[in-house]
Amino acid sequence: MLSMSLQFYQVVEHLDVWIASSADISFVITFDSPTGPGFRGRQGFAASWRPLHSRTGAVKVIGSPFKTFVDAETACNDMLGILEASRAAQANRAAPLSVNFR
Repeated sequence: MLSMSLQFYQVVEHLDVWIASSADISFVITFDSPTGPGFRGRQGFAASWRPLHSRTGAVKVIGSPFKTFVDAETACNDMLGILEASRAAQANRAAPLSVNFR
């Protein structure tokens, strides 16, 4: 199953926060800096994901923070592919066995 590429958009004007979602998974990219306005953290584009309709916390995308927005966006799309593949594998394991008798 091929997923579509996430389409990120900036949420708040003058604040480096971009979001995208696919089905029931939400992704967020922020620009973090140890100094200056905005989000604090290691310099770069921090990416995270979480189930859209869940009260669980966000999970950091491996490799975060990234040097460029494009790198963060690519990592989010890769993570979406992994999550969708995992979901498909779980669905296949949960499917009942069908037996054809002739």
